[in-house]
Amino acid sequence: MSRRVSARLLTACLVLALSSGTVAASGPASSGDTGQSRAPDPYCYDEPSQPNADVRDLKASFTSSNWMRTLQAVYKRRWPSGEALAIAQANDRYWDQFVDKRSFDGFAESMMVAIHEETHMWDLDPSRTRWDVHSAAWINAGQQALTVPLHGGFPRKEILPLIKDTLSSSMDDIYLRDQQQGSYRLQGVLAEQNAGLTGLPAVTVLQEFIKGVGASNARDIAATNLRYLLLYLRVAKDKHPDYWARIKAEPKLRDLVLTQFLRTAYWLEKSAPYTGKLGSKDADRITATNYAPENIAVLEEFTGRKVRLDSQKHCTMAPRQASDALGSREAPTGQRR
Repeated sequence: MSRRVSARLLTACLVLALSSGTVAASGPASSGDTGQSRAPDPYCYDEPSQPNADVRDLKASFTSSNWMRTLQAVYKRRWPSGEALAIAQANDRYWDQFVDKRSFDGFAESMMVAIHEETHMWDLDPSRTRWDVHSAAWINAGQQALTVPLHGGFPRKEILPLIKDTLSSSMDDIYLRDQQQGSYRLQGVLAEQNAGLTGLPAVTVLQEFIKGVGASNARDIAATNLRYLLLYLRVAKDKHPDYWARIKAEPKLRDLVLTQFLRTAYWLEKSAPYTGKLGSKDADRITATNYAPENIAVLEEFTGRKVRLDSQKHCTMAPRQASDALGSREAPTGQRR
């Protein structure tokens, strides 16, 4: 499967998620609202994973009829958030369209798409999301964002002039240049960002079983969707000041954006050793552009937090660090601290 075909499959499945309205309800929303802006700095995104846990017995016993039991057991050992999502969505009839049941290796490789799409199914269930009004996001087993206000927005295709390279061109063609996809607003940006990001750990913790190209753009998808989110904020601030003011006044949305930024950094770092298998070198190049000063500036203004730009990119700064960093970033050349 080519990267372009894979992206088109994910797009088609988003449409399926929007139209179904029959996803099995999960349990209570656990910790519910994101709440990061009310947590003390520094805040670091983290979640449990044991990518070296032994699953040889589960591979040996895998059959086309026990795939759901195997899925939950594998993730229980290696990525509990994946187990929790699989349990929440266990009765969804669309799993069969996403899961390769022919072999354990094929099954592992298909988890990028399967978990991506089941994240869409959970997030966009009508009991949680009212399109363009408020949304939800499955983040991990202990954290889900609920009733996040969106206030509509503007078509995401408006970010295209800010993309000056071809690093994300295959996704740009689908999500920004396509007439329907390009018309989606903040809801579409956040929905793809969360689903793509959840698909990355799904294959990162199973990377040794992946032999083909079915997950070969997992890192690219995560990096590109973060690009879209940051650029959307920039266009909101520069071109739609009234909308910018409305969304900037929403703590739940600010918290979600911060969490997703730190979470992307966390999983891109965890998956970095598997570049080539789980993504191209363009993923790192896109990530570098995501950390351009203008992108970090809009992120920090929107969230009210200073983020670390060193090896701990999944963390915000402690108050003293933030103060020092602000002085360093704003000092004239030759007067850096």
